[in-house]
Amino acid sequence: MRVVLADLKGVEGFVHKDTVVGGYGARLRPLSRVTRLACALRRRLNDVPSITMAYLAAILARAGHEVVFTRDDAPLEADVALVLSSLVDYRHETRWADAARARGTRVGFVGLASSKLPDLFLEHSDFLVYGEPEEAVMRLAAGEEFRGVVHSPEIADLDLLPVPRWDLMGAVAPRSSWGAWTRPLGAFPVLASRSCPEFCTYCPHRILAAYRARSVESILDELAMLCRLRPDPFVIFRDPLFSQDRERCLELADGIVARGLKLRFECETRLDRLDDGLLRALHAAGCTNVTFGVESLSPEGLRKVGRRPIPEEHQRRVIQVCDELGIRTVGFYVLGLPSDTWDSVAATIDYSIDLGSTLAQYKLLTVYPGTPLWKQLRASVYEQDWERFDGFTPTFHHPNLSARELSFLLTAAWARFYMRPSFFAKVWRWDRSWALDLARRLDRAASGWHARQEAALMSRTLAC
Repeated sequence: MRVVLADLKGVEGFVHKDTVVGGYGARLRPLSRVTRLACALRRRLNDVPSITMAYLAAILARAGHEVVFTRDDAPLEADVALVLSSLVDYRHETRWADAARARGTRVGFVGLASSKLPDLFLEHSDFLVYGEPEEAVMRLAAGEEFRGVVHSPEIADLDLLPVPRWDLMGAVAPRSSWGAWTRPLGAFPVLASRSCPEFCTYCPHRILAAYRARSVESILDELAMLCRLRPDPFVIFRDPLFSQDRERCLELADGIVARGLKLRFECETRLDRLDDGLLRALHAAGCTNVTFGVESLSPEGLRKVGRRPIPEEHQRRVIQVCDELGIRTVGFYVLGLPSDTWDSVAATIDYSIDLGSTLAQYKLLTVYPGTPLWKQLRASVYEQDWERFDGFTPTFHHPNLSARELSFLLTAAWARFYMRPSFFAKVWRWDRSWALDLARRLDRAASGWHARQEAALMSRTLAC
């Protein structure tokens, strides 16, 4: 059987689907000059291949099937096509499926979006897989014919899955040594665990399956395979909470060193799951980038959406140690929590700059289907176009802020963080004290310029 695996390149802005927002995907829209530049850079430099499709490729190839991977709009000849679904690009995906079916190919959808919003995909497919897709695809590979909604139970022991087949995904060409500031072009995603053990009510990461972690040995075997595929690979651990188990992380770091694996990696976690000793061990194993959610400065606002606040002093200490080790950091922020006001969002933006991470990413709170927050706020959701549930578009009636105000604050956050001399000083690692002092002095001038620009823009916004 010839099987096409389709992870289609998104249209408009920068679209990233697999494992982003739990699988619903995100679209960075060119809202301003800063985000327009960010879109252009990410489209060229930060496009990470699909770990879901790499697993499915391994399962199908192990059963003796021919596997072809595509990201292009033109459908390929195949017996079956599996399409990675998303919320933010579903029209593009369903058009591709319609064209493939017109050529005689049986088409199925996989992923969180088709699982939680099957009505968007069913009329464009022969079947869709509900749940993590590996168990169902094993049955497909064994000859079972699917129709309609096919349930796929989660695999409890993740060590039973085959190693992802990047050689079938066109993802083993020599990589560039640089990317969009923090990671090189040509990185490999790895899942050391699945789902998330936290209970944030707005997050889709845990709504499809329970939290499970792989054994350290299986992760090390996969990393060793990546080192054979490409010298000095760059690995992105896509776990929402990589360092949930401190001892397991230390064992993994020690194993990388003991096996002599030459690689660099990035991980995402909570800052209260990091400390000096763990950071030093991870750095010795090759950790160069750490991403983390701060979300909001307001502890009360965080508690109301089920997120445990992290003391400011600990956040600052982790950033300081990362700076000392040369680990680059990326802070994530959610603007427009239900309890937010203009002042609380402004304070969060100011804090994100003062905290001193290398990069920052800002999104608007989005009420996603299937989350506890959806049950709580569904009546206030006015947006009916699912593709606009992208993290950058207001979608619900906020109790304190209008859609125009939320969009304004989002645009201001991106501009204030990135249009600062000290941002470039940190990215380019200016070490001389006089250069850093000059950048900080210039920051004050930049802040005044931003204030004048924002005052003029806000007056026009409120007048509309």
